[in-house]
Amino acid sequence: MKPFIVVPDGFDKSLFEELKKTDSLEVHPTSKVSQDELKALLPKVNGLIIRSATTITPDLLEMAPNLKIVIRAGEGTDNIDKAACALKGVKVANTPGANNNSAAEQAVALMMSCLRNTPFANKTMHEGKWEKNALTGLELWKKKVGVVGFGRIGQIVTKRISGFEPEVLFFDPMVEKSEFNFAKKCHDLKEIFSTCDIITIHTPLMPQTKGMVTRELLSMMKKDAILINAARGGIVDEDALYDILKEKKIRCAGFDVFATEPLPTNSKLIELDNLIMSPHVGASTEEAQFRVGEMAVHQIKEFFVNNNLLNEVKAK
Repeated sequence: MKPFIVVPDGFDKSLFEELKKTDSLEVHPTSKVSQDELKALLPKVNGLIIRSATTITPDLLEMAPNLKIVIRAGEGTDNIDKAACALKGVKVANTPGANNNSAAEQAVALMMSCLRNTPFANKTMHEGKWEKNALTGLELWKKKVGVVGFGRIGQIVTKRISGFEPEVLFFDPMVEKSEFNFAKKCHDLKEIFSTCDIITIHTPLMPQTKGMVTRELLSMMKKDAILINAARGGIVDEDALYDILKEKKIRCAGFDVFATEPLPTNSKLIELDNLIMSPHVGASTEEAQFRVGEMAVHQIKEFFVNNNLLNEVKAK
């Protein structure tokens, strides 16, 4: 029998058609299925290509006794229980780097939106108002920017904003120096949070970073400071963030990610008028979706046709 592949969370149309034409694979005919439909398919599934909508849990793995590989079309794999996969002999892989530029650009977009009040200006204009005097913003030029997590995405953000001549402090235990002469390593998060005008987070979510941005750190921020998180929910203490923003102790925050996604409709974050939010769309560009899909198609073919596992991600 041919390996049976399911792509439950959506996919680039042209790449999905290419995948379906692979003679050595049987591919479920639709590239987006409900979670109930997925459960019905699991007993015969051999390979899954997922995004963020599907979570690979021990219970799901119990329903998929023939599953051999899960490929995350993206970089973050925190929606996959990698330890449980390892116990079941299920391989896990991702598509590193494919959506880095899009994620970085989303962080910059949130940064500029916070600085220039653009979402609020747009809202009031559509309400027929002319709130020019109430919408005075700030420049990015020559600001002090703290980059928390200086991996590929953090470095792309730094490169993208370089034309604004910022002073950059970065915090990353895994990176010793920067290729940018205006970016200096900082060994203390407290220095970044107490001195920077803009702080942007670009770390993965793992035990060491969960809740890393504490109430103490947030309370150190300057009154006109801006906090950006387009990395992963759960890194910032959202209760503390709510209090800091509610009390206007910082100027604004821009978040694309949240501890619980989708964001609950009763979340108290929704009431804040100085929090700019987007629904985890950092990787949601046509270009990024094509790149991650292209890599995932190549990887699933390599695994089942050539017995070659690419970009494996193991439990830590």
